[in-house]
Amino acid sequence: MTRGLTTTVLHADRQSPIEHGSVHKPMHAAVAFGYAASRDLAAVFQGEKAGHVYGRQGNPTTSALEAKVSLMERAHGTVCFSTGMAAIGSMMVALLRAGDHVVSSQYLFGNTNSLLQTLSAIGVAVSLVDATDADAVEQALQPNTRLVFVETIANPATQVADLAGIGELCAQRGVLYVVDNTMTSPWLFLPRSVKASLSINSLTKWIGGHGNALGGSVSDTGLFDWSAYPNIAAPYRKGNPANWGLQQIRKKGLRDLGATLSAEHAHRLAVGAETLALRMDRACDNAMRLASWLQAQPGVARVAYPGLPGHPQHARAAELFRRFGGLLSFELRQGIDCFDFLDALQVVIKSSHLGDTRTLSIPVSHTIFFEMGPAQRAKMGIAESLIRLSVGIEDYDDLQADFAQALARVGA
Repeated sequence: MTRGLTTTVLHADRQSPIEHGSVHKPMHAAVAFGYAASRDLAAVFQGEKAGHVYGRQGNPTTSALEAKVSLMERAHGTVCFSTGMAAIGSMMVALLRAGDHVVSSQYLFGNTNSLLQTLSAIGVAVSLVDATDADAVEQALQPNTRLVFVETIANPATQVADLAGIGELCAQRGVLYVVDNTMTSPWLFLPRSVKASLSINSLTKWIGGHGNALGGSVSDTGLFDWSAYPNIAAPYRKGNPANWGLQQIRKKGLRDLGATLSAEHAHRLAVGAETLALRMDRACDNAMRLASWLQAQPGVARVAYPGLPGHPQHARAAELFRRFGGLLSFELRQGIDCFDFLDALQVVIKSSHLGDTRTLSIPVSHTIFFEMGPAQRAKMGIAESLIRLSVGIEDYDDLQADFAQALARVGA
C-alpha cells in the first residue's frame, strides 16, 4: 500500500528496530565506530558492507535522516550534508572535472551562482541560460556537457524552469539532470517525475522548517545510468552501478570536503520534517492570499508569484506542483523607499532566511544579490527595489493587517 508523505515520514524510523521502543531514532554523537572483526571494518571501508567508519562520513542519526529524505523523494538513496550549499558544492566537486561543461539556469540562488563562478575559475566551463525554455538549454549543450542544473522555482523572482522539457532533453542526450527542489520541497513536487537524475534540498528551509538547524541533501532518483558517466573513479566502479553516483558523492564530496551534518542538527531536521505537509500547505495558502491582496494595492507596482494567473509560468506551475510555494516577491510603486516600508512592518521579520514558520522579508538587491552587480541582477529579473518574502504560517489576517499598516505608514 502506498502511504502519504506525512504518514511515511512519521513512521520512517520504525522501519528498522529502535532500542527501548522509541518512535524516533536516537541521537548518536559518536565520532568513532568499532568492529569486533577487522575484516568487517575493511569491508565497510571498501563499500562491501553497510556500516559507519568515521563521523565525518555520517553516523546513525544522519543515516536515519537520509532514509527519511529518500522516502520523501521516492529516491534510490540520499547523502546529507551540513548545509544546502555544501550539498550542491560537494556534488559538483565530486562529479565534475577540469574541461567539463555545465549548463545552468541563469535564475539562480546567489550563492549557487557564486559557486559556478568558482568552478569556472578552476576549469569547468559554465553556460547560464534562460531555463524557462528547454530550447535554450538544448542550444547550450556541448559534447563535454556533463550536467544540467536548475531550480524548481527561482529565488527571488519566481521564474519556473521548463522542468519536464529539460528532463526529456537530458534523458535523450544521457546528460546528468540536477534539480534543486528546495523552493517546492518533496511535498509540492518530485523531481523524479520530470526524469531528474539528482534532487537537491536545503533541509534548512521548508523540510526542517523551524529555523533551528542547517542541513542539505543530494538524492539519487535511480533514473540515471551511472555506468555511462565518464567521471566515476575506478574505486567506485564495482557492484551495482545504481550506487556509483552516491558512493562517489559521499566519498569525494562528503568525506574529502568534510561538510558533515551534525547528529544534533540531523535529529532536529528529521523531527521538523514530520510536519512538512501541514506547514507547507498553510504557508502556500498564506502566500496565495497575500500575493493576490498585494497586487491589488496602489502602493505595489508588481508581484511575482507562480500562483497568480498573470505569472509567465503560471500554467506550468499549476501542472507540475501541488501548490505554488511559500516564496513571493514584489516591487513597491516608484517613490516609496523599500527600507522605510520594511522598517514599518511589525509582524514580519527582516531576515535572509527562507522556509521558516515565521514570515521573513529582505531587500534583495541590497543584500543577498548585492555582489552580483546591477547588470546581472537585471538579467535575472531582479529590480533594484525588489522585496522577497518567505511566507510563514501566521494567522493570515495578522499578516495582511501588518502589510496594510506598513503601506499606510509610507504613504501608499
